[in-house]
Amino acid sequence: MNLSSKLSVSVVIPVHNGGESFRKCLSSLAQTVPQPDEIIVVADGESDGSWRVAKEFGVKVLRLPTCGGPARARNWGARAASGDIIFFVDADVALAADAVSQVQRVFEQDPDLAAVIGSYDDAPGANNFLSQYKNLLHYYTHQTANEEGFTFWGAVGAIRRDIFVSIGGFDESYRLPSIEDIELGYRLKKAGHRIRLCKTLQGKHLKHWGVVSLLRADFFYRAIPWTALILRDRTIPNDLNLGLTSRLSAILTYLLAIALAGSCWWPSLLAIVAIVISPLLVLNAPVYRFFRRKHGLGFALRTIPWHWLYYFYGGLAFTIGVIRHLLYRYNPETDCQIS
Repeated sequence: MNLSSKLSVSVVIPVHNGGESFRKCLSSLAQTVPQPDEIIVVADGESDGSWRVAKEFGVKVLRLPTCGGPARARNWGARAASGDIIFFVDADVALAADAVSQVQRVFEQDPDLAAVIGSYDDAPGANNFLSQYKNLLHYYTHQTANEEGFTFWGAVGAIRRDIFVSIGGFDESYRLPSIEDIELGYRLKKAGHRIRLCKTLQGKHLKHWGVVSLLRADFFYRAIPWTALILRDRTIPNDLNLGLTSRLSAILTYLLAIALAGSCWWPSLLAIVAIVISPLLVLNAPVYRFFRRKHGLGFALRTIPWHWLYYFYGGLAFTIGVIRHLLYRYNPETDCQIS
């Protein structure tokens, strides 16, 4: 599997019970042009035979006896990699055929670039409403973001191997799929490295989202740990999920919730509800128009309460994170670490 480029590319895939999505991930890699120099699958304490599926595709397999999370698995894969570029791909992502060539081209054109991240495409693999909503929102967020990135993304993200080693790899204290990639990006930026968002570097997300899995991932695995990271580094990038529109929308969502709750006792507060809804709709009109273009007006209308709920629990997670941070700050014996 040789590249015509001077830069070699090693693909690293962590997998824990990947199922059929993992097979589709490997099938997509088999169709990339050019092929990567090597593909390394790290079977992270899996019990469904994912490592055997990887063997069927003739890739290098590392088996870890217990599940330690994607951060540890990616680090193991990176240590075994020989490529100039390490291209991390999640086991539930089917890469576009030109993904490897795009990674190759971006680094060749910008020798000072440390890392590049991509995006999910606009055709999610699962057809249910929440999967379509969640993945399309991700696509829209990345496609409208600044190309000068502020964080790393492990689902479709590549980094120069020497820089990855020098920065210390992923923080293995994150033992669940969480913000280990975001934390790595923060360290890259603090060290003076550049990260680029390449909007045409895409993969299809195959994950099926349900109510419980979506709320658990967004709130407990992402929002609360991310708040802790923001408070640790004392920086809030004005991009992606933390842009000005998102911050203002979160504030308006809380005003809406307070007014709705208060209207049970003071009906006059319903006037505030009407006042708050208008700017919320205006601020987020572009994404709702995008949803309408993809799946029609009915789909777009269904996304609105979920989108506002997203702002609500994002704000709630930030509040909880601030309280925990203050408790730990003034009472160091209190265990407020989030992993």
